[in-house]
Amino acid sequence: MRHLLDTHTFVWWINDDRQLSPRVRQIIGSPEHELLFSAASAWELAIKAQLGRIDLPSDLSEFIRRQLAVNGFVALPITVEHALRVAGLPPLHRDPFDRLLIAQALLEDVPLLTADRLIAQYPVRVLW
Repeated sequence: MRHLLDTHTFVWWINDDRQLSPRVRQIIGSPEHELLFSAASAWELAIKAQLGRIDLPSDLSEFIRRQLAVNGFVALPITVEHALRVAGLPPLHRDPFDRLLIAQALLEDVPLLTADRLIAQYPVRVLW
């Protein structure tokens, strides 16, 4: 089964953070699941690193590419359809990155692995 990682889920997985739920830890650790990492998450991490809001290696491109390879995550590009689907979402969540992840999860028909309770208010499958 395919799943889409929220940005914090990706960060918590690579840092072995205990905030990651046992259920999500099992999903990510299981080879039977295809785990998608959105270009939106790479964009979010790049911005947060530049603003000093998250501490990541200086060569963010290499770091993310290495993490995708090591963990077997599949890069999910942002399409025009993904971007346009955001316009049809109710304004429950103001974070543009999360809104794009919601649109991608809806259009790709995959659950979103997230602890964000605001996202769960959308008609998207959320697992945590």
